[in-house]
Amino acid sequence: MIRSRSSRIAARTMRHAAIAITVATLAAASYATGGAADSPATNSPYAGQENRPIKSLSAEDLAELRRGGGWGLARAAELNGMPGPAHLLELKDQIPLIADQATAISAIFRDMRAAAIIEGERLISREEALETAFRNGSVTDRSLQGLLSDIGEARTALRYVHLAAHIKTLPLLTRDQIARYNVLRGYAGDPCANPPEGHDASMWRKHNDCD
Repeated sequence: MIRSRSSRIAARTMRHAAIAITVATLAAASYATGGAADSPATNSPYAGQENRPIKSLSAEDLAELRRGGGWGLARAAELNGMPGPAHLLELKDQIPLIADQATAISAIFRDMRAAAIIEGERLISREEALETAFRNGSVTDRSLQGLLSDIGEARTALRYVHLAAHIKTLPLLTRDQIARYNVLRGYAGDPCANPPEGHDASMWRKHNDCD
């Protein structure tokens, strides 16, 4: 009986020792990694964005909107064969554009940029209102719906400005110029390997500096 009791005590002692060793090992590992268990996640895609004045807009976003930049809003046109005025003017010598075309496209670009700056500022102000409501804790379900509706309207108006400019620009271009634009922008693959249908292959290769 005494021997059995001693065995039980010894077994408990060994278990307690094993637990203590495990706890000490985990604590040492945590210390060695800088207390990772208690550290904030460092792989969050939002890390650092808490310092933005408007959390939903980066400094780059704000700069792009305030200068009337495209902000990626015209991709539906740009990637479906409808060039935009800004990039056409950048590539006017390679396309090439004639003087009258460049003048007309420049006018479209100026009007687009002026309108985009106005609508971009409106979108920024709407996002700022949403930011303020959440920062102050004053947002409610009802007010949130109104804030998001205002943001949606501003974003739609801005997107319209950019897409409409592509529509206005298209009639000013020839099919060859549109094809050349898509090549220069990297949308049409290798121009030397794939001359557009209806073009003389040798002339196409010559015009695109293939030989």
